[in-house]
Amino acid sequence: MDWKGRRQSDNIEDRRGNASRGGNPFGRSGIRLPSGGMRRSGLSFKTILIVGVIYLVLKFMGIDPLQMLGSDPGAIVSGQPSTSSNQISETRKDEMTQFVATVLAETEDVWHGIMKAEGLDYPEPKLVLFSGAVKSACGNASAASGPFYCPGDQKLYIDLSFYDELAQRFKASGDFAQAYVLAHEVGHHVQNLIGVLPKFNQMRQSMSQAEQNQMSIRVELQADCFAGIWGHFTAQKGLLEQGDLEEALNAAQQIGDDTLQRRTQGYVVPESFNHGTSVQRKEWFARGFDSGRLAACDTFNNPV
Repeated sequence: MDWKGRRQSDNIEDRRGNASRGGNPFGRSGIRLPSGGMRRSGLSFKTILIVGVIYLVLKFMGIDPLQMLGSDPGAIVSGQPSTSSNQISETRKDEMTQFVATVLAETEDVWHGIMKAEGLDYPEPKLVLFSGAVKSACGNASAASGPFYCPGDQKLYIDLSFYDELAQRFKASGDFAQAYVLAHEVGHHVQNLIGVLPKFNQMRQSMSQAEQNQMSIRVELQADCFAGIWGHFTAQKGLLEQGDLEEALNAAQQIGDDTLQRRTQGYVVPESFNHGTSVQRKEWFARGFDSGRLAACDTFNNPV
């Protein structure tokens, strides 16, 4: 995706470093993944002690272990990354922030145009960047739940480390795959504006769990289709590169309910699905991408 050098949205709220502990907020919609996210690396006290003893023995023998390792003592003994590693991490962090700000700006441009054609306004959502956990108008959430949209404050929430997990754990890499995730959450914002989410949250109070799951699938597939609409107009601008569409479709494939359950527990429980199968998610994203029309995304009056 050709995103560098383009307009970046000002609707970014950076809360990284201000994590709030919490569980699952009610009423939020998004791409949720099984728990057990990325683990933090580090050395145990026992390992540090052993390394320290080896270091002293080598020094006593006249051998400089630092030259052998080509590193500094802080990176070995403390388990902290070296300065160069920190610089790389910060550089990537800045680039990812610029990336999501650019993608958000592109969604703003597309949805302003679509909503204007429908005779509607498009209040732009805020994108909240957080690390670890966050508090929203829908409640508290942890990064393990994945990105989400809260209709209560009309904000999107994402811990950018999710993209590492998406690539490494769920084998869905690529910048357009990452853009699809954000466009899906923006799709929920559109649903909130046109009344889909308010109606669903009202109806779910009188539904059984099985009925809620079935309706949730339709809501999520429509958000996928709306993401596809954004992809359609992004392609028209000439911003897509070879392989971008395949990246998005692969991401949809990898986060389908059946694929996630098969990967994490070895079997699937169809009645527990609430986002849609891999086939469904790919199909509805493709419908939006191919057509670019809201009418193509009616998951409530068409078979899914």
